[in-house]
Amino acid sequence: MRFSDLLAQLPTVVSWVGEDVEIAGIQADSRRTGPGDLFIAIPGLNVDGHQFIGDAVKSGAVAVVGELPPGSLSLGPEGFGFSYCQVPNAREAWAWSCAAWEHLPGRQMTMVGVTGTDGKTTTVSLIHGILRAAGFKAGMISTVRTLLPSTETASDDEIEVEAGLHTTTPDPPEIQRCLRQMVDRGASHAVLEVTSHGLAQARVAGCDFDVAVLTNITHEHLDFHGSAAAYRQAKAKLFEALGDSCQKPGVPKACVLNGDDSSFVHLRRLCARSQIVYSLEREADVIGRGLEFQPDYTCFELRTPVGHVSVETPLIGRYNVYNVLAAASVGVALGIPLEVIARGIGSVSGIPGRMERIDEGQPYLAIVDFAHTPNALEQALTTARDMAGAGGRVIAVFGNPGERDRGKRALMGRIAAQLADVVIITADDPRTESLDQVMAEGAAAAAAEGKREGVDLLLIRDRGRALLQGCDMAGPGDVVIACGKGHQQSMPIGTVEYPWDDREAMRLAVHGRALSTLPTAGADR
Repeated sequence: MRFSDLLAQLPTVVSWVGEDVEIAGIQADSRRTGPGDLFIAIPGLNVDGHQFIGDAVKSGAVAVVGELPPGSLSLGPEGFGFSYCQVPNAREAWAWSCAAWEHLPGRQMTMVGVTGTDGKTTTVSLIHGILRAAGFKAGMISTVRTLLPSTETASDDEIEVEAGLHTTTPDPPEIQRCLRQMVDRGASHAVLEVTSHGLAQARVAGCDFDVAVLTNITHEHLDFHGSAAAYRQAKAKLFEALGDSCQKPGVPKACVLNGDDSSFVHLRRLCARSQIVYSLEREADVIGRGLEFQPDYTCFELRTPVGHVSVETPLIGRYNVYNVLAAASVGVALGIPLEVIARGIGSVSGIPGRMERIDEGQPYLAIVDFAHTPNALEQALTTARDMAGAGGRVIAVFGNPGERDRGKRALMGRIAAQLADVVIITADDPRTESLDQVMAEGAAAAAAEGKREGVDLLLIRDRGRALLQGCDMAGPGDVVIACGKGHQQSMPIGTVEYPWDDREAMRLAVHGRALSTLPTAGADR
């Protein structure tokens, strides 16, 4: 691909010097740059990619995109014979270049983006289920899995792409490569989970979304964004981008908003496109009425501008009703019949690590959930309370990550103390921070709510032994719920990612064994 063809897709080009060279590949890491490549020099938090332009050129890069003016570069274009383009945002240019390299696959499908603090993964899975029920070939990218549609029109088989450790929104090359594969397999629709990090770092630029969905905005990631306002603004980028994305023939543009969320008043002002509002508390476009919660399912009447339909879902809890309403709103926006929407919702039986039951025949419920924010923990424990038998207890096992938003540690400890009968605080991605210190902050908040250390408040460093302790304490009617890790397959301790699976650990704990593969041994309280 010619350099000029890539630059033609960038939103803004400040200046361009050099020849219109042939590009063999795109790299944002100088160590991976090879002959004929385009190197994107991205200013990072700790390292500035402009410092490595010389290394990239020595490795064979024939063109560079960066944010500095050509004249300010210590390695001038004339001296090294490479072409250079200055842009205002190198990360955005990287994403658009990757999209152009894959021939803009987002413009060849109906694109749905889902953002929010909690519920994104479940909502993406529900939307994917609705699209499949409608007969569309659809792909999806979520925290849990990436699914490519089958190449066979009538086949239900899909290809699952292996996800990395602690995967959120992938980097632009992976996103655009997956979208290209979806198009090549005949997909007409794609659903993407979009994180605040992915939006702030422009990873999804070039995706050309048609429908933007918001689940909720609660306390999370303030260590990265700096403030709640900045976090909210990052989420808002998904909706602002709809106004700039291309209009595809016959494809509607729509914003799906949660009318019961605190973000609603702010976001509705930013959405110039058609808005579909869902709610449980107020009159809205899409609402749920007559909610019935059972241990194994939830049912209610879905009311929309085009009619009403009864919905039954294997997903449990009030918070999942919101996820269902968000997904149903997308179906309404895309003109999918209500009976098909209901069938698609009912087809999604569960999402890995989301209120996932571990059933080994034990007389109590064992659940693994990804709840890692104050709001998600509150919803998970409230649901666990509803699932407990008469006189049954809720035994909560959770932790807080190190080197991340410290403000939520006390919130999590307080919520756990208020909603669980027994609180067991343990390791959850401590990284290089002191595990004892991280645990102590949550424990102090739990103790302030009346929990007594050594009685109904336990601090157990090793997560495997913590789960074993919870299961050993449980009896008929109790619920043991592990929160925070969910589907994740590793735990960062120090500077090493150690293999870890909460579901495997819970399964072993039910059988009286501890999965102890982590270097977190120490004195417990």
